[in-house]
Amino acid sequence: MKNISYKLIILFVCMVFLCLASYSLAFAYGQDFKTTAQSAIVMERSSKRVLYSKNCNVGLPIASTTKIVTALTVLNNSNLDDIVEIPAEACGIEGSSIYLRAGEHLTVRELLYGLMLRSGNDAAVALALHTAGSVEKFADMMNETATNLKLNNCHFANPHGLHDDNHYCSANDLAILTCEALNNSDFCEIVACKSYRISNEGYDYDRVLVNKNKLLTNCDGADGVKTGYTKKAGRCFVGSATRKGMQVVVVVLNCGPMFEETADMLDAAYANYNLKTVVPQNKVCGMLEHKGVETYYVCPERIQYPLKDGEDVNVEIELNKDIQRLIVSLDGKVVCEKQLVPVV
Repeated sequence: MKNISYKLIILFVCMVFLCLASYSLAFAYGQDFKTTAQSAIVMERSSKRVLYSKNCNVGLPIASTTKIVTALTVLNNSNLDDIVEIPAEACGIEGSSIYLRAGEHLTVRELLYGLMLRSGNDAAVALALHTAGSVEKFADMMNETATNLKLNNCHFANPHGLHDDNHYCSANDLAILTCEALNNSDFCEIVACKSYRISNEGYDYDRVLVNKNKLLTNCDGADGVKTGYTKKAGRCFVGSATRKGMQVVVVVLNCGPMFEETADMLDAAYANYNLKTVVPQNKVCGMLEHKGVETYYVCPERIQYPLKDGEDVNVEIELNKDIQRLIVSLDGKVVCEKQLVPVV
């Protein structure tokens, strides 16, 4: 009887294990995108393909996720090693702070860490004044950053994201701005950092900045980017992760469980999509002959695109004396165009 009981127990345990394994596999390969956010989007960084969206083109308050645009604007217009003397105007700003004092000196780099890790509103103003001379002029530069990316569902009135009725952004536009920022290696290094020390002039100890982004410690491959909260905006978050060579950006606006739902949507993105090479780098795409001289044309860069199982793209080459280009389309929609270049 004892042997039979042991066998039954072992059989029961095996059945439970198999059921759990089957459930885990089904979950991994069939996970849905779900969120309670008012607005959300999931976007693959390199192609900017939208993998999931919810009310993503509605302009909403975005709180301190604004600082992604602030950092991008600063990086495009300032030197990281510039020394900034902190003006009184940057001190005592309401909300999150790194407690800057008038007259102390920090580098632009240090202020960017204070901006992105601790969400320092004082750091935001100090950077704006250093870069543009005034908060108003810096806001104009932020809007120019968005305009250059052909975005039209956003408008920025300040560098920190404290509420202003004329300060808003859609989840889609914020995702595109984030993808652009993540093309900058300095930005990537800053937002992926879990903690950092910066100067604290006049004291014999440094400021220690611990990143508010909990995703960095509890999500596989997490590497950015920014938290945000105001009463008007609710809890806002832009998160990113890189797995299997694919970087995915998630934006959630007005979302209570922002870290948990962002992590779940990242898992869903990687369960459902893979970044596939559509055209290898320097692929020879054709030849033109002129006066007996043959000229070969190549695609100078590798083209990758996130695809689900069963999806495939169409690659078309236009090559004549007037047009030399490669066109990638999915379901009849052009997703990428590249100029072909002659092999010298």
